[in-house]
Amino acid sequence: NVSVHHYIRYIAASLPRFPCAEDCGAIIVKSLSRRTRSQYINHCDGVLSDLIAVMSPNHRRRVLDVLVLCSAAMALIAGRAATSPSPPHFRAANILAVETVPGRSHWNFMSAVLRALTDRGHSVVAFTSYPSQQSPTSGHGGNYTEVDTSAVLRRHAGERASRVLSDYSRLSYIVPSVVRWSREFCDAVYDMEQVRALMVNGTDTAARFDLLVTEPLGSECVAHLAAAVGLPMVYVVPTPMITYMQPSIVGHSANPAYVPHLLYGSAVRAFRHRLANTAVYAYGRLVRWYAELTARRRPYDVGAPAKPSVVFVNSHHVTEPTMLLPPNVVHVGGIHLDRANGALPTNIQEFIENSPHGVIYFTFGSVVAMSSLPDHIQDTFKNVFRQIPQRILWKFEGEMKDKPNNVMTGNWFPQLHPNVKLFISHGGISGVYEAVDAGVPVLGFPLYYDQPRNLQSLMDAGMAITMELLSITEQQFLHGIKELLHNKNYTKNALITAERFKDRPMTPQESVVYWTEYVLRHKGAHHLKSEALNLTWYQYMLLDVIFVFVVSFLAIMYLIYKMFKYFYSLATNYLISLHSSENFNTFIEIVTPVLDDLVD
Repeated sequence: NVSVHHYIRYIAASLPRFPCAEDCGAIIVKSLSRRTRSQYINHCDGVLSDLIAVMSPNHRRRVLDVLVLCSAAMALIAGRAATSPSPPHFRAANILAVETVPGRSHWNFMSAVLRALTDRGHSVVAFTSYPSQQSPTSGHGGNYTEVDTSAVLRRHAGERASRVLSDYSRLSYIVPSVVRWSREFCDAVYDMEQVRALMVNGTDTAARFDLLVTEPLGSECVAHLAAAVGLPMVYVVPTPMITYMQPSIVGHSANPAYVPHLLYGSAVRAFRHRLANTAVYAYGRLVRWYAELTARRRPYDVGAPAKPSVVFVNSHHVTEPTMLLPPNVVHVGGIHLDRANGALPTNIQEFIENSPHGVIYFTFGSVVAMSSLPDHIQDTFKNVFRQIPQRILWKFEGEMKDKPNNVMTGNWFPQLHPNVKLFISHGGISGVYEAVDAGVPVLGFPLYYDQPRNLQSLMDAGMAITMELLSITEQQFLHGIKELLHNKNYTKNALITAERFKDRPMTPQESVVYWTEYVLRHKGAHHLKSEALNLTWYQYMLLDVIFVFVVSFLAIMYLIYKMFKYFYSLATNYLISLHSSENFNTFIEIVTPVLDDLVD
């Protein structure tokens, strides 16, 4: 369709002196987007007939070239219609979405998934603590309804940097805390009257909705709602695959021999890495199991939770280690990117375009309040920024003391612009994909959770370097900025990574639509789920089979031992009996020559 669009636009633009030529091209292009191909062929002929009718005889001869070109376009369209398979039939579905995590980046990812579905024509009812924030419908009709949960879910944003660096970075704190937070979030959501009504009126809920979309952060508590009302379920994971949740989500655990844990920030290359990574895997599984075991039982989690038909993961192979996954895990990393977001605000655009040396974008995301950084670290950043010619867009809350002249601060910046030359980030996955998509090098300060591993992936790609936030010095920071700006290898590798990131058979939006409708068409698509979900942990690890093999081996070895012992006893008794008899000497006389011959 895109090629035909440009083809028709060329036809219209090539005849600027013809009456209605531009209008004809516009009508044809619009009709292509809202009509089937066969209908378009007839419609286009009609438009051209009207065009020729209003032309003078002298102009009609000159329009013959247009007819030839249009005929070629019609043949192209008709040929495609005859050879290309028609898109799968779909029925507009009613989808229930429950976001239990009150984090902006979590909602941005889910809202992008929902936007793809509403653009396709599906109806969505979404429980969210960020109502009207980047609404999935934005101009797409009334097929989207929000239920505001901000009154019961406290938004996680603007945490003090000291707490993030001291608590969130510790594995012993973050894993049990994530499980505890998830349960608290679910408690708040399940206490809402609207959700209780969905649970109580399960039959009506099943008749009203076709699918449930939710996020598993550290607990699968919303999956009990899907099980209670009998709805197929789709998980959206706003981070790379959650390794400590992976066995319960898809039935398989990643291999710690080569796949780094989500919370292990280094590549797995040597023995010490495999040892540490395996310890993190075991610790994460054990801590989550214990946290779930000791959690207070809620009325909603009686019975087994439903398992997802499809899992949409905010990942891509350029930032995710290669691992074995079942077919119902779909990578849609970068779905939140809006490449058609229009012009930048005037003040930001002027600030960027009037910087001859380029611009640096600096943010630590929505969770950490940049203004809460220790004063000596803020001063380090400011002093270095004063020494460089580039301008800086710095996401900073409130007023900044002693702000450098080349710095613009704000709570949020749309910054997609070719003059942005460097991205200073904490390594959140959404920002990582923005940098990858734009082909911009990254200077990273990983803080917690998946951020060290995200930045390690960019370092492996040769487009990033990382530093420790609490120990940063002016000399280190300045050297890092100059290295990334002036060493063209980083930009070259960033552009290579961007090319790989964009080279995929479907856009993330198309993948979401296809696989969601696949689940709807195939009644939950249970055949995509791994049979490993039905196994216990010892069955999955083949401990029962190994036990049988070991017991069988030991039993066989025991029987062999008993047999040797028995025959040894017989032989010993026989020799003793010979020794005690008068025939013993005769036996020796007979045996001795035979033994001598054997020796010779």
